[in-house]
Amino acid sequence: MKKVNIVLSILLGIIFISSCEKDDICVDGATPLLSIEFYDVTDTTELKDVTTLVVQGILEDSVYPIITNVSLSAIELPLRVDATSTTFIISENLTPTDSTTVNKDTITFNYETKELFVSRACGFTANYDNLQGSINDTDADQWMEEIKIMTTLVENDTLVNVKILH
Repeated sequence: MKKVNIVLSILLGIIFISSCEKDDICVDGATPLLSIEFYDVTDTTELKDVTTLVVQGILEDSVYPIITNVSLSAIELPLRVDATSTTFIISENLTPTDSTTVNKDTITFNYETKELFVSRACGFTANYDNLQGSINDTDADQWMEEIKIMTTLVENDTLVNVKILH
């Protein structure tokens, strides 16, 4: 009788331990950001900082700050997952000591959103395909000369998707 109780206890212990599930922790569930690098228009292989860069996202009739007052040659921006385009106002301060001489350009990125199921813990992420970009400004003092799409598929944060010449 004691042997049956011991065997039964061991069997119940094995069943109890094997019925536990792994913790659902999301490790790889991030939607990728759009990677942009700024290059010199005269030497398209040389990275060039944007002086006092400001990036704002446009959502319907509202403007939201994303990056403010930094000098960078590369940025990563979020694209909307609930739409097929995202518009940004990207500006540079032409005179670092005078914040009133700001030159603003508006750019729009169009794409197709593709949802991917990652796992039960992470749920869905989005990739962006058929990426296209355009400068929407027609003013004479446009500081961004050209947008070059380097990769039309935004699926990770390691590849540069867009080159902006200025």
